Amino acid sequence: MGFHEVRFPTSLSFGSAGGPVRRTEVVTLANGFEERNTPWAHSRRRYDAGMGMRSLDDVATLIAFFEARQGQLNGFRWKDWADFKSCLPSETVAATDQNIGTGDGSTQVFALRKRYASGTEDYERPITKPVDGTVRVAVDGAEQPPVAFGVDAVRGLVTFILPPSAGASVSAGFEFDVPVRFDTDQIITSVSSFQAGDVPDVPVLEVRV
Repeated sequence: MGFHEVRFPTSLSFGSAGGPVRRTEVVTLANGFEERNTPWAHSRRRYDAGMGMRSLDDVATLIAFFEARQGQLNGFRWKDWADFKSCLPSETVAATDQNIGTGDGSTQVFALRKRYASGTEDYERPITKPVDGTVRVAVDGAEQPPVAFGVDAVRGLVTFILPPSAGASVSAGFEFDVPVRFDTDQIITSVSSFQAGDVPDVPVLEVRV
């Protein structure tokens, strides 16, 4: 599968519906108790891009984007307006938002991730598509200048020029996109129905990259 490093038009993704999907296998035992398991370590997000269509010009933009991706063939970036920052949506990205590792004096490359916590449980989500120019990094709480590190915006990796010292906390703040593809090879539109308030069904599904 190919992946195009281009973002779906944000004017169209704004207003779309969607969110994380988990896969849980539930087996009910004879005594009424359940056994629950999941084959997925990470959730996959699913969206409906059709919800963001507001005019026939929007539909034309959607079709052009769809054709350029050749339907399901090539993936692309998607801005999830409900979850696109390392911090809360109402806050400003800071270099101390997310802990991404601990220095050992030799490791120079750290993978971006975002932690979701509730009570005593949490989940760490790999961030593979940071938005170029938004990544801020700190070592032991001290923000590092841009010349001290590089960012691979295609894979979500931060590479330090000099490795953080042993025991040093490494953190990062960033905006990010979700790697997705269209989950259909067909888009059905109707001028008359759209003017009546109907919108096309355009499913979009997160992919592993």
